[in-house]
Amino acid sequence: MDVDAGTEFEAVFVGPAGLAVRQQWTGAAVAVPFEELGPVSAFPVVPGRRWGPGLWWSATTGRHVVAGSHAMRVQLMVPDRDPQVVGMAGRPVRVLWRDGRGQERSWVPQLFARYADGTGMLADCPSHSEAGGERALQAAAVIAEACAQVGFVYRRLERLDEVVEANVKWLAGYRHPRNRGRAGLLEGVVEVFSQPRALIDGVAAVGDPIEVLPAAFHALWAGLLVAPLDVPLHERVLVHAVPEDAEGAGTRGEVR
Repeated sequence: MDVDAGTEFEAVFVGPAGLAVRQQWTGAAVAVPFEELGPVSAFPVVPGRRWGPGLWWSATTGRHVVAGSHAMRVQLMVPDRDPQVVGMAGRPVRVLWRDGRGQERSWVPQLFARYADGTGMLADCPSHSEAGGERALQAAAVIAEACAQVGFVYRRLERLDEVVEANVKWLAGYRHPRNRGRAGLLEGVVEVFSQPRALIDGVAAVGDPIEVLPAAFHALWAGLLVAPLDVPLHERVLVHAVPEDAEGAGTRGEVR
């Protein structure tokens, strides 16, 4: 799946009228808000597979993002809690090019994420390192080249560590703003962890753990509180608040 030396990349996406639009890639990458678009083509449904396409409610956008697999839903949790990510979409663009024989080729990355600085990431979310075979690996190299032309990045996202995945899934269950609780509760939770202390000690200092724990987990999801995610979360895990001048600087939590 090599690239013709003289080829120009093109983009195909669904425009506001619901019709496919084809544009030069370099122009589309600058002007088109891919993070606001629907899928350019549907995720395939594979008979017999336990997990199929579905929707992920994004705390970043307040909207649903189409996910094609369980592996993708897990990977969506990572940019969804990254303060530098401001938008996401599933399969919003098809990238086209011509190979060394002049034949037209294309690939639809599974995920697009928009960063606060205006740049973007195209990514695929394989369930294992060899998923998609040689064609997927070759396409990854081509899409990486297309992204480099416009200041984007392409990533073939590796599966999260088992413990990290379990922790992120748990915190994702508290991503909705309703878990902030009553007025002033979240602020009180953050304040009590101004110095590192065990999770349950800080929670008990604020009030009834049944009421306070959801707010603490929401704060951990949102990056207002920090705990190590490479060890199982438990009631004695050390938690501390993020200094005000450090909030928003990098991925939430201590696992990058």
